[in-house]
Amino acid sequence: MDFLSKFFRSKVFFILVSLSLVLILQIYVQASAQEKVESTDPAVRLKWYEQHMAMKETSVFKKLQWRSIGPDIISGRCTDIAVPKGSQHTIYAGAATGGLWKTENSGISWKPIMDDVPSISIGDIAIAQSNPDIIWVGTGEANIFRASVAGTGMYKSTDAGKTWKHMGLSKTQTIGRIIIHPINPDIVYVASPGHEWTDNEERGVYKTTDGGETWDKVFYISKRIGAYDLVMDPQDQETLYVSMWNRIRKRWSDPQPGPGDGIFKTTDGGKNWKQITNGLPNLEKTGRIGIDIAQNNPKVLYAFVDNHNLGRMPKEGERDAYGRLKKGRKIVGAEVFRTDDKGENWRKVSPSTEMMEGFGGTYGWVFGQIRVDPNDEDTLYIMGLALVKSTDGGKTFNRLYYAGLHGDHHGLWICPEDSNYVINVNDGGINVSYDGGKTWRDFHSIMNLVQFYNVEYDMQKPFNVYGSVQDHGTYRGNVAHGLPYRRGAPRVNTRWEAAPGGEGTHVAVDPTNPHIIYSSSFYGKLNRSEYKPGLNGKWVTKSIAPKAKEGEPPLRGQWMAPTIISPHNNKVIYHGFQYLFRSKDRGDSWEKISPDLSYNDPDKIGKLPFAIPHQCLTAISESPFQFGFIYAGTDDGRVHVTQNGGETWEEISKGLPFNKHVSRIVASKYDKATVYLTLNGRRDDDFADYVFKSTDCGKTWVDISGNIPGGPVNVIREDPKNKDILYTGTDLGVYVTLNGGEKWQVIANGLPNCFVWDLIIHPRDNAMVIATNGRGMYVIDDVAPIQNYSH
Repeated sequence: MDFLSKFFRSKVFFILVSLSLVLILQIYVQASAQEKVESTDPAVRLKWYEQHMAMKETSVFKKLQWRSIGPDIISGRCTDIAVPKGSQHTIYAGAATGGLWKTENSGISWKPIMDDVPSISIGDIAIAQSNPDIIWVGTGEANIFRASVAGTGMYKSTDAGKTWKHMGLSKTQTIGRIIIHPINPDIVYVASPGHEWTDNEERGVYKTTDGGETWDKVFYISKRIGAYDLVMDPQDQETLYVSMWNRIRKRWSDPQPGPGDGIFKTTDGGKNWKQITNGLPNLEKTGRIGIDIAQNNPKVLYAFVDNHNLGRMPKEGERDAYGRLKKGRKIVGAEVFRTDDKGENWRKVSPSTEMMEGFGGTYGWVFGQIRVDPNDEDTLYIMGLALVKSTDGGKTFNRLYYAGLHGDHHGLWICPEDSNYVINVNDGGINVSYDGGKTWRDFHSIMNLVQFYNVEYDMQKPFNVYGSVQDHGTYRGNVAHGLPYRRGAPRVNTRWEAAPGGEGTHVAVDPTNPHIIYSSSFYGKLNRSEYKPGLNGKWVTKSIAPKAKEGEPPLRGQWMAPTIISPHNNKVIYHGFQYLFRSKDRGDSWEKISPDLSYNDPDKIGKLPFAIPHQCLTAISESPFQFGFIYAGTDDGRVHVTQNGGETWEEISKGLPFNKHVSRIVASKYDKATVYLTLNGRRDDDFADYVFKSTDCGKTWVDISGNIPGGPVNVIREDPKNKDILYTGTDLGVYVTLNGGEKWQVIANGLPNCFVWDLIIHPRDNAMVIATNGRGMYVIDDVAPIQNYSH
């Protein structure tokens, strides 16, 4: 005891206590510094947009012209369709990331009519029955794909789309359905699912009685349960039905079922609601629910349920759409229920078949659309991977198929005067049928809504650009003037064709042999493809993906797993999972040259069937100055560098925002110690502009976002001729700095306010090509005016 008494009074004890307090303080400071930023204030987003528009007017490069280069052989995902009452030739179409389009001649020509808004992601469209000039558009796709983009609320036109006014609800970020009162157009109901990635209270059913000047939230359950579908009784405008869904997306998981789902009904214009789910399955295990009402008999409603309650055991060796072996019971899948008494009682009417079981694949949460023929309560369409039709009240369904009718369906309009006239929107664009779905026409060549994820180039003369496209795979186009074009299609001067690679891939082209490319299908399943002109222009493809060794954890590859070719040796390939792999023989063999470079948090690894690979590499860059001097960044915000080919790695994340998706790393071609980095916060509903530069190999970082008005920022590139010129692509457009980031100029002439997800500057031809998610690719044929600009 005497010893302990002396010890507690000693200097040693005082030092130990002091060191402990310092350690605790350091841990607290580090924890505080690692608080994740989420949910940008929508007022700030709107302010950023105003700044962007002002910069367009003052830009020193406002005369520099972008040129659309297509593609003109495919289109892109659309989310809704609307036709004015009594019209058959005027059509409005909303694209997931491509804006609002209009035709007044049944689709002979289309034009975009709502490009000058902060987000051209369209959730829903509604036209007043009492006045076809009144159009409401809700921004923010409600389908919550991994690449969906948040909207900025509601917009209204009173002149058939010539002008638009923002009408609030900017905090919702997604809009599922809009219902306009058929007699009084000032009364409007809106169903909002809410934020995709974060909890928020701005979800549920909203109502305005003054044309959008003010809104009341008339139905709300919780900050995770959103309103998806909404219908009004055509004979009683005080009666509405809404489907509610408990869902949130995580970086490592698709939306999982949770309590709170259901169908609710009001008979007093939204003042009171009651749940009407008698006869529906266990709603704690369901997903999205689509609803529709029979216009000719409003006692009849249908519900299209994504049922995740357990069904049959899988067959031996059965796999899902991504090649993953099925384990445990499969889900029930798609089911259709019907009520003949305004929702008091429901009964299942759809068959229990493998077609219905797999109707939504592993992602029924992106579909959930059902339409009833306004002239026949027993004829209905449901939309999933396929478009199917029933003429017997849902007892049997026939798949509708025709050349040019793409898969993954998201909306349908049936003409009230002629039920054979049907318009469908899907992942491939817009299709029209005049015979009830037997045959279809499309508008792929005249509506450039292509959702590129990226762009890469080769050294052919003239050069090709490559890009992976949502739900289409990889395409390449030859960038040259004067090429022939098809009659009726816009002149894009680029010949496009399919190329090896899936929709989720980066493309790397051998700089010495443009006939060799590296691309993945999805999640890092890498292939090497060689073009064989002697085989009638066929590609010969070989799977070369690295594999985990026995006893090792499974490899986690991002949807867009990064692949690069070493600038020092075209046979050296780098490919990223949670580890960095290197091949010295074009992918025939691999060596793992890093540890797990992510946080590898077991709580952030998803569970099948909802799992999404997370905590993976997303960006790789090797210094042009030194072989083996490599930077690598992950989707959970970690950044590392090795200067000895992977023998040792140093984390260089200090000073960067915590846990943000690394969208790009560029090792400078002008200075060995300089590196550029962009981060993307979209998966936290964080839209800040994260652009950083280091001049000491990442030991310290400097924010060079300057006057860029918000993000997210998707890419940064150095100019090939001037070290002070940098380019960035954001979800508003393209910016350039002439002084290393002190001040940025927007390059916007000829470009809509679109989502620019990648850009390149061709080192030989000096052309800049951008890949947009929703409006295809654009080019500036020569960036010399930027390089030669004098202040």
